[in-house]
Amino acid sequence: MQSSNEKQTMNKSKRKWTPWNIIRVIWIMSGLSFFLWMIISMEARGFDEEIFENSSSITVERTDDVTSFTPTTPYQTVVLFYPGALVDPDAYAPLARKIAENGHQTIIVNMTWRMAMKGYNKIKELNLLSDPTKKYILAGHSQGAKMAAQFVFENPSLIDQLILLGTTHPRDIDLSGIEIPVLKIYGTKDGVASPRKILNNRPKLPSTATFVAIEGGNHSQFGYYGSQLGDDRADISRERQQELILKNILQFIE
Repeated sequence: MQSSNEKQTMNKSKRKWTPWNIIRVIWIMSGLSFFLWMIISMEARGFDEEIFENSSSITVERTDDVTSFTPTTPYQTVVLFYPGALVDPDAYAPLARKIAENGHQTIIVNMTWRMAMKGYNKIKELNLLSDPTKKYILAGHSQGAKMAAQFVFENPSLIDQLILLGTTHPRDIDLSGIEIPVLKIYGTKDGVASPRKILNNRPKLPSTATFVAIEGGNHSQFGYYGSQLGDDRADISRERQQELILKNILQFIE
C-alpha cells in the first residue's frame, strides 16, 4: 500500500502538469521573452563609442544621472534631453554631441527604470537650471517629449524653448497659452506616434508652434536603437533622418 506521503507527492505531480499550469508557464515565459526582446531592442547601437570621448571642442561627462556634452568654448544655451520610454539614453548621444559641436551644451537625463514619467523633475533636483545667464531648452522623444511638455506645464517660467520629437503629446494637458517657442518634429512613417494623432492635438500647443514633418521618417530613427513595437518601416536612412532632425533643431535654437 502507498503511504500518505507518496499519495501527496503523486497528487502534486499531477497538479503540476494540468493544462492550466502549462498555459500559465507558457504565458509567463512568453511575457519574459517579450520583455527581454524589448530591452535588447531598446539598447543603443549603430555608432562608434568614441562619441563619448573628449576632444579639443567637446568635454564629455557621464554620471548615473546624466551624460553631458559641453563645448570647450563659451556657450549660452543648454539643451536638456529626455529619452523615450525604455530606450537606452545613449541612443541619443550622436544627436546630443552634434548639437554640442554647434556650440550648445547638451545633457541627456537618465531616467529611473528608463521611464521619463518617474524622473522628469530631475533637472530641478540636480540644479541643472540654476544659471540665470543661460538659455534653457527642454527636448524629449516619445514619452520623454510627453514629460518635457508636462514639466513646462508645471514650471512655465523655467524653460525658454521646448522641443518635442516623435510624440502625440501634449494630449492630456493644454499648452496653448505658453509664451515660449515650441518645435515639434515628427516622421510621416511613425507607427507609434502617428501624424494624424499629432496633428489632431495641434490646438494643445501655441498657434506659433513650428511643426516639421520628416518625409519617410519613423519613430525609432529619432535615436540609435533597434526597431520598436508598432513602428512602421522608414523610407529614409537613420543617418538622413538624424541629419534633418539636427538641422531643424539648430535652426530653431539659433
